[in-house]
Formats: sequence, C-alpha cells, structure tokens
Amino acid sequence: MKNYLHYLPVGACLIAGLAAMIVLPLCLETFSLMELTIYVIMSILALSLGFIWGYGGILCFGQAAFFGLGAYAYAIGAINFGESTGAFALAIIVPTLFALALGYFIFFGRISDVYLGVITLTVTLILFNLTNSTSGDQYRIGAAAIGGFNGIPSIPTLNVPGFPDQLLSPEMLFVVSVAFLMATYIGLRLLLASHFGRVVVALRENELRVDLLGYDSRKYKLAAFAIGGGIAGLAGCLFANWGAFTSPTVFSLTQSALVIIWVLVGGVGTLLGPIIGCFFVQWLTSYLGGLGIVNPNLLLGAVLIGFVLLLPKGIVSLFAGWRELLPAQRRQARANSASTAQPTAEGAKQ
Repeated sequence: MKNYLHYLPVGACLIAGLAAMIVLPLCLETFSLMELTIYVIMSILALSLGFIWGYGGILCFGQAAFFGLGAYAYAIGAINFGESTGAFALAIIVPTLFALALGYFIFFGRISDVYLGVITLTVTLILFNLTNSTSGDQYRIGAAAIGGFNGIPSIPTLNVPGFPDQLLSPEMLFVVSVAFLMATYIGLRLLLASHFGRVVVALRENELRVDLLGYDSRKYKLAAFAIGGGIAGLAGCLFANWGAFTSPTVFSLTQSALVIIWVLVGGVGTLLGPIIGCFFVQWLTSYLGGLGIVNPNLLLGAVLIGFVLLLPKGIVSLFAGWRELLPAQRRQARANSASTAQPTAEGAKQ
C-alpha cells in the first residue's frame, strides 16, 4: 500500500499532463492557450526554487538570475546558430555552470544562509544593471545585439531538432512546455527518492549530523544548487520562446520575489505546491489586474501576508490528510471484514 501511494502522484501527474496536452489545444483559443503556456513555464521556474529551498534548505533570493541567463543564452545562441537545438542546450548549460561557480564560493566558503540570500540577490541586481547598460551597437555577441533596456526582439522559435524550417506553433509550444513540466516534476521526485535526494533532505534537517556521518555537505548542496539553476535556465529558454523576446526585466527584483511567493503560497517542502502556487497567484493577479480594481503589487503583498499568517504551510496543506485517509479507510475495511469472517470461522469449527 505504501508503495502504491508513493507512485500515485506520479501517475496523476502523467494522466493530467497527457490530458492537458491532448484536450486543451483543441478547446482553447490561441490567446487563452498562450496565457496558460506562461503559467506552465513559470511553474517550472517555481519548481527550481521549490527543490533547492523546500528540500535542500537553500533559500535563494536570486533564482531570477538563472532564469534570465537561460533566456539570454537561448536568444544569443539561436540568433548566432540559426537553429534552436544548440541554443536550447546552451540555455541549460550556462545557468548550470554559473550556479556551480557561484555555489562553489558560497558553500565551500561556508557562508551562512543569511549571506547566501544577500549574495544571490546582489548577483541578480548586478546582472540586471549589466544587461540594462548594453544598449549600444558595440555590445554584441556574434550576430546578436544585447539591446540594453530594449532587450532582444525577434528571437527564433524552437524548431524540431535537425529541421530548422519546422518551427513550433503556439499549440506545440504549449505541448512542449507541459511535457517539460511533467519531466521536471517526475525527475525531481525520482531524484529525491534516490540516495542523493535523501542526503539533500537530511542536509535541510541537520547539516552538522550529515557531516559527522561522513558526507561532504558542501558537494551535495552545490549539486542541488546547480540542478536548481539548470531547471530555472530551462524555464528561461521557454519564456524567451513564448514571447520571442527577452529583456533585463527577467533579472528584476519583482521576478525574484514572485518565485518566492509562488513557493510560499503553494507550500514549501513539496513539489506540487510550487506548481499550484504559481498557477493560483498568476491567475489571481491577471484576473484582478484586468478588472482594474486593485494594484497587482498590492495584491501580491496581501496574498503573501495572508498565507504566511493564516496558512503558513501553503495550499497543499489543505489536502495533507489524503495520504492518511486512504490507509485508514482500508484498515477499517479490513477490520470490518475480519470481524465478519470470525463468527463464520467459529461456526465452521462447531
């Protein structure tokens, strides 16, 4: 029973994802599908922080740095290569290597959690100001002009690998985004079930004990940090495809804060929580912002304060009893069947 319940979320994820990929492109208009696509892409970004914070205990205030690096790496690579396969790989490799380099100095330097948050936030601000100050024609990487505050427009769309002329339509981009979200979710669940994942979770609980058991906590935290950076880079790549445009706003403080809000609202320490929190906050902000009743930033602040005070474990905590409910029901059913079968057995003996 325990094994069955362990794989139940994975099965539900596969069924929901496949249903969404098949049904929604047929039912929704292009505008609604594009809006839903950005929710899916941002959910991948939320998962990147949900993994390193919720399971590794690494509160990174600069997840937008890896997100933005993925977007810019893809844009520059796609313009120069003329084909998206290499650019797609570059969008994951560059943030991963950057996370490895940054994490090496943080974790091997034994920098505390408070300073880790300050450093990652500062790095994000540096990248924002750096890309914002590259508006001249001399700021080019190959054929790609960085563009400064104007950003990089007309980014080539993802194409079928090996076929540069077969570009993905908005419907196909939605399908690909959902597929990557499913793969990220299932991959992280499998990773957390492995020996590496159990050590990472143990680090969150007590890093000193992990060190005393003979594990090098620095290496495990660095690996988890790099994985989170690569996932954020994947989200940045898909975001650059979604609008065929990227700008320094991908490194903004607003983007950094949004990721933290998504994870907090959905539930820290879960993988499903960041996805739910992202969809909920994005939809709520879009809906109420469209009505023009309240400022979206004011709304985000109110939502964050409300969840921290009233529901600190996030939306997922509302459904936390389902795991205990199913075994309890089955135990009760077995107890009832046993009590029913006992008189029958006694009668057979007589």
